[in-house]
Amino acid sequence: MSDAATVAAIRARFPALDVPGDAALAAFLASARRVELPAGAPVFHAGDPCRSYLLVLDGRVPVRLVSEGGREVTLYEVQAGDSCVLTTACLMGEQPYTAEAATATAVTACVFDRADFERAVDRSPALRRFVFGNLSLRLGAIIARLDELAFGDADRRIARALLAAGGDEVRATHEAIATAAGSAREVVSRHLKRYEARGWVRLGRGVVTIADRDALGRLAGDPA
Repeated sequence: MSDAATVAAIRARFPALDVPGDAALAAFLASARRVELPAGAPVFHAGDPCRSYLLVLDGRVPVRLVSEGGREVTLYEVQAGDSCVLTTACLMGEQPYTAEAATATAVTACVFDRADFERAVDRSPALRRFVFGNLSLRLGAIIARLDELAFGDADRRIARALLAAGGDEVRATHEAIATAAGSAREVVSRHLKRYEARGWVRLGRGVVTIADRDALGRLAGDPA
């Protein structure tokens, strides 16, 4: 049983779940277990059974596919105010996880037992709308991501990964950039050296400094 502060935090972060008079939803929120995870903590692995529903209050959790050879591709990122679409799909389909996730930052999340989730989805129209609406929205984003990985060129994906870091100093290894871009480290290193030769970036140990954001924006396909 969660405390009143946790329930209030869920309703503040997820306005769609702030529905007065919905007894089934209120009981569901009261069943939450609040968890705190440090950066780098595993959340689930491919093949793990899915037994809980998750809501993220704070922090970021990338969800990745990992090949047998160790290559990683980021499918999507669960951020504050999100639920995990893979968790929802695996929970409702009674399937094990098919990808893996670890925290990118410190994370505060709420965990709900499977039985409480299934009971509440049956009894609460508000929760049902939230769950299926979020599932539809996130699946659309994943399909767009897979389309980009399958058909988008490496230049565009790498440029977008650099720009998505937010600042002019991207503190990440070439391996990490490759994971974000859905490419191989060798491909990323080759493209970054070409960008450096053109004056678009400066390369350092563990850092890529963006020198020409406009050029990368054009490469990424962003509007001028």
